[in-house]
Amino acid sequence: MHASAALGRISPSPTLAITSRVLELKRAGVDVIGLGAGEPDFDTPDFVKDAAIQAIRDGKTKYTNVDGTIELKQAIAAKFARDNGLTYATDQISVNVGGKHTLFNAMVATIDPGDEVVIPAPYWVSYPDVVQFAGGVPVIVKAGPEVGYKLAPEALDAAITPRTKWVILNSPSNPTGAGYTIDELKALGAVLAKHPHVWIFADDMYEHIVYDGFRFATIAEACPELFERTLTVNGCSKAYAMTGWRIGYAGGASWLIKAMAKLQSQSTSNPCSIAQAAAVAALNGDQSFLAERNTAFQRRRDLVVSMLNEIDGMECPTPEGAFYVYPSFAALIGKSTPNGRLIDTDEAMVGYLLDDAKVAVVQGAAFGLSPAFRISYATSDTLLREACTRIQTACAALR
Repeated sequence: MHASAALGRISPSPTLAITSRVLELKRAGVDVIGLGAGEPDFDTPDFVKDAAIQAIRDGKTKYTNVDGTIELKQAIAAKFARDNGLTYATDQISVNVGGKHTLFNAMVATIDPGDEVVIPAPYWVSYPDVVQFAGGVPVIVKAGPEVGYKLAPEALDAAITPRTKWVILNSPSNPTGAGYTIDELKALGAVLAKHPHVWIFADDMYEHIVYDGFRFATIAEACPELFERTLTVNGCSKAYAMTGWRIGYAGGASWLIKAMAKLQSQSTSNPCSIAQAAAVAALNGDQSFLAERNTAFQRRRDLVVSMLNEIDGMECPTPEGAFYVYPSFAALIGKSTPNGRLIDTDEAMVGYLLDDAKVAVVQGAAFGLSPAFRISYATSDTLLREACTRIQTACAALR
């Protein structure tokens, strides 16, 4: 007996591995600051928790429809109409066990061996692995700091072939926080209009976490002509601080939603019934708390960006959204640590920061673009200031 070939095509999630390592070190009494986890430090809002408790008391503890209750699908349809100007019927909506599950269902339900998926880098770690698991070929298109970490229309055009099945767009982005403007989406849409065989996977998970008056838009909203071949993906994890509740969802063509439901019927079956009831409350409830939390996130972003940019040899762009920064340290490559270790890769830098500065970040190589690392600033101002001070000290010690 041995593991399958499909399993051999993927790696364990690097971000989850960093989180596990931090927990291990903390249990051993090490004063480590973990900036690796992609989850808000805020708690789930009380009105959402109350809805879940009420659902338990009301006996909503049975199986539901495989891909979501009608109540949740209606709430999602209302959210798409309210926030994005998109109209979906309930048979065009899928509810899954988190956004990663939505990605998995969509790729496995549609990809045949050799199909290509265009993925701009830096990318969320799961995109290429899920594509490879499904038998597809990730086509990685570099989008570095010189283009604001965003896919350029000409780069997209050059990457599309007759084998291209999907292009994945994530805005605001994990790991960079870069957000596409409406005009930038329209420019990408003009390219996609020329290639009617290509579908768009629009990952909008960080939609509500934006700064400086940035106007979020999703591509089916900016380019209505692409609506029929766009899967608009979102979830409750980030905006509502519900990472552990595991609710992701998507709107798209009814045949695709049906195909994803067929796969889900033989894998997880329905998402947790209690989490679904909580998600109804989250989507239908008072959204005013989002602005308050964004104010805190923006303050933290500004703190981290300014402190990292004080480091000689580090360049940290200011992101439009999400709660990550993705500093490049190209000018520090080739330097050595006080004990003589060469900083020649992302892994060497991340290892040095963990061992010497006791700060955990995630290597840029995991996201497909080096030399860089990702910091999640979804933690307290005090910890962020201390962590950035430690990084400054560690970088100053390089020779």
